Amino acid sequence: MRDIDKADGDKAAVDLDSYQVEAEDHPYVEDLQSLSGDDAERMLDVGIDVKESFRSGTFIQKDRSVVHSCAKQEGVEIMGISQANSKHAWLKDFLWRSLDPQADPFVARAKHIPHEGYFIRTEPGVELEKPVQSCLYIAKNGFSQNVHNLVIAEPGSSMHVITGCATAPHLDSGLHVGVSEFYVRKGAKLYFTMIHDWGEQINVRPRTVVHVEEGGIFVSNYISLKQVGSLQMFPTTYLDGPGAVARFNSVLVAPPGTTLDVGSRVILNAPGTRAEIISRAITSGGTIIARGELVGKVAGIKAHLECKGLIIRDGLMHAIPELKGFKPGVEMSHEAAVGKIDQREIEYLMARGIDEEEAISTIVRGFLNVDIEGLPPGLREKLDKIINETQKDMM
Repeated sequence: MRDIDKADGDKAAVDLDSYQVEAEDHPYVEDLQSLSGDDAERMLDVGIDVKESFRSGTFIQKDRSVVHSCAKQEGVEIMGISQANSKHAWLKDFLWRSLDPQADPFVARAKHIPHEGYFIRTEPGVELEKPVQSCLYIAKNGFSQNVHNLVIAEPGSSMHVITGCATAPHLDSGLHVGVSEFYVRKGAKLYFTMIHDWGEQINVRPRTVVHVEEGGIFVSNYISLKQVGSLQMFPTTYLDGPGAVARFNSVLVAPPGTTLDVGSRVILNAPGTRAEIISRAITSGGTIIARGELVGKVAGIKAHLECKGLIIRDGLMHAIPELKGFKPGVEMSHEAAVGKIDQREIEYLMARGIDEEEAISTIVRGFLNVDIEGLPPGLREKLDKIINETQKDMM
């Protein structure tokens, strides 16, 4: 197993000893509509449907406690990882198969000081009519939430998981460590949409590996539009079977005080595999390192990487696209651009009766509105609203 941490220098940026690993147990909540006002509002902001009427199931974790877990449709399992481990003896063949527990200090912490995490699995051939939703929520100040998540889309199944991660409004500090393993079996489809609103002083360290078998499709949508202390992630996806497909879409905004080191790596190991990494990023005073790496191991693969960044106010936008081909017959390309809003676009809109501020807002909103695949209409509307509020804040 290879080290999944691309930003080696990041390891010294977080003092693990400064965070607490104990937290009180929170009571189980049968009805999400009975959640406290602050909690419910924060979860709504990251796409959680507390009525659950448009979801196939729900998983909610608060600090280290699973406070709600249920499946609304037959053919899907949703529960805490410890419960799943007790229920399924075969789970040991998947847990920690893709990640070395000693890969970096954050992965080691999730292994040795575990705080639950979710297990989501579709049965073979099941197509979920509605998305599954999950939320990993931090309520205790100074807490290090260390979770291990496992998602399995069995052969021929189809599933969309919407995960919204957030913190209570009063938090001054916190750390989220999320180790996730995804397995997309033969002919399965897995859409995974993440909307994160962590808080101004929260450090976030996801560590993710995905395996996609023959004919499988994995689509990842990542959205981070609000201030966060620091976020560093570089998920690795292995396309292991012929015809497997992976697509990564990310929409990032870095206000002042925010550091985002975000990227994706896709390793194309089989003929006919396809990969695409698309990133849209805006710095309005923070730092963004936008990474992408495509690795073609066999002939007959196609892959494309695209990273576009805007600098609205003084900050740092650093695009790092990488292509690695090992055989004749690979087809890979990349496009990277970093710059400012084109003055001609502003003038074009102003000539049609829009003032300068509104013209800039319109351009920013259009830049962030990437066509994210697989979003249900309700979440699409909510995301549009968040993007609209974000571009106003930047102005």
